Amino acid sequence: MPTITFISPDGTKHEVQAKVGASAMETAVKLGVPGIVGECGGGLSCATCHVFVENDRIELTGPADDFEEEMLEDAVTPATECSRLSCQIRMTDELDGLILTIAPEQ
Repeated sequence: MPTITFISPDGTKHEVQAKVGASAMETAVKLGVPGIVGECGGGLSCATCHVFVENDRIELTGPADDFEEEMLEDAVTPATECSRLSCQIRMTDELDGLILTIAPEQ
């Protein structure tokens, strides 16, 4: 099982085990990681699971599609080049050790 480390805006780290194929958001919500709301349940319609991917791993998460880009444009916390919606990051063995910093405002 790949490991994800979620870093809360206050710097607290939450290391969790994810199932291959599950989204990072599903994993966070299921395991009670604070700060990942996932209001739309992964339907790509709310941006309440906005995270910043560790810079050297962003390519491994795959590209954001047009819908995700639109949602990130409207996110409460301004998006950066490392922004993703965690509902759109599907976990693979290659993503083991992924570090995601939770956006301060959802």
